[in-house]
Amino acid sequence: MAPRAFWTGHLRLSLVNIPVKLYPATTAERAIAFHQIHEPSGKRIRYQKVAPGIGPVENEEITKGYEYEKGKYILLDQKEIDELKLDSKQTIELARFVDEDAIDDRYFETPYYLLPDGEMADEGYTILQKALKDTKKIGVGQFILRGRGNIVAIKPFGKGLMLEVLRHANEVRAAEPIFKEIAEVKVDKEALDLAKELIKRKSGKFEPEQFKDEYSNAVWELINAKLEYRAPEIVTEVPGTAKVINIMDALKKSVQQGKGAAAKTGTKRGAASARSGNGKKAARPPKRKSA
Repeated sequence: MAPRAFWTGHLRLSLVNIPVKLYPATTAERAIAFHQIHEPSGKRIRYQKVAPGIGPVENEEITKGYEYEKGKYILLDQKEIDELKLDSKQTIELARFVDEDAIDDRYFETPYYLLPDGEMADEGYTILQKALKDTKKIGVGQFILRGRGNIVAIKPFGKGLMLEVLRHANEVRAAEPIFKEIAEVKVDKEALDLAKELIKRKSGKFEPEQFKDEYSNAVWELINAKLEYRAPEIVTEVPGTAKVINIMDALKKSVQQGKGAAAKTGTKRGAASARSGNGKKAARPPKRKSA
């Protein structure tokens, strides 16, 4: 079952208005939630909202406030904010189109799937998607999401459109002041060639499913083991015993290992999937709490 759209509005290009709906492109399923516990009693720590000199207060007594001087606030009711008449509250206005590689990677923050909302939107949506794909352009615009004005980039993704929230200019730090402390190093050509060879050997497609979250799996195994009153079955990494003398030796050994691994590909794949390199049993898939 598809998730419910959490925002609906219009995508506007000049005089063209396309009803659209927005879905998260990511999930927080991987995160493990911990609570703070009072160890002697096993009770969960709770937090209260407290006003100095008054004590605990109820949520309905709380409003927003902007501190314009120390200890002095302008009070803003949420209803006042909601009633602000801004076109961008329900409309994504495409103001400019840029090349696919024109946006610095540091600006990309959160991806969403953007879909047409209803049959009347299908034609305009499809035309815009194909036009962006054919011209290799990204649409840039603005809209308000969750009480915040956002810059967004809209680009073709598969058969649909991806909306990516962008950071504002004042949210991105300049790299030059930080990178200036990097020392100037004269690069050895042989070492550089070895590094390039190593990169070439390890080049391929990006397959995120091949990268396992070993830390989360180990924490889940620890939780399951405590629930089942047993020792956790966790593979621990064995530190290497060889001392790396310099970068040249390390690169040469890495390239040689790569050659050996390529020659043995497929011969022990079944055994490797059942056991780790140090012979210990791998952790079982985690048992997550049922909903």
